[in-house]
Amino acid sequence: MARERATALLVDFDGVLRRWDPAVAAGVERRYGLSEGVLTEIAMQWGRLQPVLTGQVNHADWMTSVAEALAGPAGSPDRARAAVEEWQRYRGEVDAEVLAFIRAARAGGIRVGLATNATDLLDADLAALDLTGELDVVVSSYRLGVNKPAKEYFQAACEAVATPPARVLFVDDEDWSVRGARAAGLSAHRWTGPGDLRYLRAALAY
Repeated sequence: MARERATALLVDFDGVLRRWDPAVAAGVERRYGLSEGVLTEIAMQWGRLQPVLTGQVNHADWMTSVAEALAGPAGSPDRARAAVEEWQRYRGEVDAEVLAFIRAARAGGIRVGLATNATDLLDADLAALDLTGELDVVVSSYRLGVNKPAKEYFQAACEAVATPPARVLFVDDEDWSVRGARAAGLSAHRWTGPGDLRYLRAALAY
């Protein structure tokens, strides 16, 4: 049986609406004599990351723990803190094509929400990237206390856009998140780049 056409869209932040230039972290690592990829590797260790995504600790505490773990490779706690601070000054870039797609969808009557695993810096990041007001709702794991791909996260996200799961299209660049959305009853598309926009426009038919 064919699914109902989606009338609401949920879009992931990192990897979809916001891009990260890997050259920035690589440059910091070179300047501080660190191995390539170590900043992200340490920060994304699930035992360190999950608490900040669910509001158990704040972003500053998370970065302190990253600096502490980095102190040995960096040669000293001061160098580790300096490396992390320089790395964190970069807050990513907006994908202009995705933003244009979101604006067109909203103009066409589609409710659009940002559905993201995030820290307490999310609002500041949205403001810094001039995205405040560009979405109908923002669904943050930090505020909910539960992260994607939990079913409870997607239930809350659908409630936020006031749309039943069967009428919601979710877009994310992570397979595990897409699978979680589908398990919760949403339509879901794994983002691979702006080439996907043609399909998404057709799926929404706004």
